[in-house]
Amino acid sequence: MAKQCLLSIGECMIEFARTADSNSWLRNFAGDTFNTAWYFNKLTRDDWQTAYFTAIGDDRVSDEMCAFIEAARIGTGHIRRIAGKSPGLYTIDLDGAERSFCYWRENSAAKRLADDADAMSVALASATEIYFSGITLAILDDLGRTRLLDALRSAKEAGKSVSFDPNIRPRLWNNESEMKGWVERAAAVSTRAFPTFPDEAGLFGDNGLAGTAQRYRSCGVAEVVVKNGAEPCFATHGQEAVTVPAQKVEHPVDTTGAGDSFNGAYLAARVAGKPLAEACDQAHRVSARVVSSFGALLAPASIAEIETWYG
Repeated sequence: MAKQCLLSIGECMIEFARTADSNSWLRNFAGDTFNTAWYFNKLTRDDWQTAYFTAIGDDRVSDEMCAFIEAARIGTGHIRRIAGKSPGLYTIDLDGAERSFCYWRENSAAKRLADDADAMSVALASATEIYFSGITLAILDDLGRTRLLDALRSAKEAGKSVSFDPNIRPRLWNNESEMKGWVERAAAVSTRAFPTFPDEAGLFGDNGLAGTAQRYRSCGVAEVVVKNGAEPCFATHGQEAVTVPAQKVEHPVDTTGAGDSFNGAYLAARVAGKPLAEACDQAHRVSARVVSSFGALLAPASIAEIETWYG
């Protein structure tokens, strides 16, 4: 029996994070949709596989990134190479547990991930579940955004599940109107959405988590999980609606990757047949473990423990 596949679409970047003494930097590879794919891959059984769709350059660090993704047992067969380009780069600074980022992505190959419509169609055809984000859209030009959303609409109409995290980042957009328009267009081609309430309320003026969920439902999204940091999340699908408390973190260390890990853990629970409330609870537990550690991707010992939560 062929394995089912989650295809995650977006940008994996070079990450530099300060060490505990702040005198040096640790290099890694990460990015919102890659982080979600990484957690999904760790927490699903052998009947699932995970693949990443992006574009990288033809330089040495692109080779290293591709090897890193392969070492995580995430498929790289749909990753395109763009001559003369490189991966984007960002740095993380921490103020307590809260992080701030600086980005360098002007020459990022991932900005051209949607250039080849045929390659994108082949990649989407291989997937059962598809995942993308507002950052995926933000780094593309209008033609690339349109091409990607048209392909995702066709995938949704063909019965594939399309998950979308708006991951609102105003600095990546020209203006608020542009950002709102593309988020709404992305919602219209999605079957599942993971909005974050404070960001959504600031952009759309939502009055409560249920209001955010209803707005996405009105765009055609069947299943909505509204995250709210350390507060309870709200999830709805069909006639069901649940509010699920977050896991309390006594000593938060680093919030990098918290939302990405939540999404990956939630998707892993849902494809395993878990109900809304249980999927949200497990996602909260994974996210809490991430917030209690440095970096977006957990160390092997922590992953080995949380894998047991998924049976």
